[in-house]
Amino acid sequence: MKLRQSRPFGFALLLVVYLLASALGIFLYAISPFPYWLSFLIADVLATGFVYLFSSIFENASIYDPYWSVAPMVVALALLPTHHITLYGILLTVVVILWGVRLTANFAYNFTSLEYQDWRYTMLEEKCGAFYPFINLFGIHIVPTLVVYLCMLPVAYALEFSVAGNALSYILLLISLVGVALEGVADVEMHIYRRNRTTPFIRLGIWKHARHPNYLGEILMWWGIGLSVLFATSQFWMPVGALANTALFLFVSIPMADKRQARKEGFVEYKAQTRSLFPIPKK
Repeated sequence: MKLRQSRPFGFALLLVVYLLASALGIFLYAISPFPYWLSFLIADVLATGFVYLFSSIFENASIYDPYWSVAPMVVALALLPTHHITLYGILLTVVVILWGVRLTANFAYNFTSLEYQDWRYTMLEEKCGAFYPFINLFGIHIVPTLVVYLCMLPVAYALEFSVAGNALSYILLLISLVGVALEGVADVEMHIYRRNRTTPFIRLGIWKHARHPNYLGEILMWWGIGLSVLFATSQFWMPVGALANTALFLFVSIPMADKRQARKEGFVEYKAQTRSLFPIPKK
């Protein structure tokens, strides 16, 4: 029990789990005889299964949380030097790393110990009962991994085939950078609010007019990547991951978050005064 409550032990465990999962994924990709997209998928899913094993052992689904940000960085850094390196490939990798470092740092800031678990997972565990292990494996681990896979597939394609960007593809990467910056600002403002909580709802900075600006940043990140590679390659399927990611937020994450907030007094008024995603003042 004491180890579960230890923050250093929790970080040490996560470090070991993700180093091993990364090594496993890279090894599986390297020995796979299949096309890059299938090799990437197999390695991604099996690495997720490895993380799920530890999530089950320690009965904490949030052990998977860093996967969302760590896996893309590992994929980009592993694929970049395997083929002819282009400036466009370097910039794609840099954008992914900037995004991943910010998201991982935010997780680390909020992580207290192995006693910490995302409230959504706890809610699902309470509601699903005996079916929770199934929900945990597929709903919490596999589905997000598939979304991340689809989001990163354009990056993998660009690195695999040493795509050279054009002026428009470079410009579109700015959308991703705006998304990363927006998420960073939202993180800082949320941390300030939680340290000095005086109101039931955050009304600080960009949160004053939007309930989920962090989700907007995440959406912009992957639309920027998808559209950038689309215009660099003319491959129409590039934004599929961005579309899946947006659907996940619009139909799962945002409704769940709003439902939880709705328990607080004054939510109806708060919702009427704010937008879901875009921090634009209402008239």
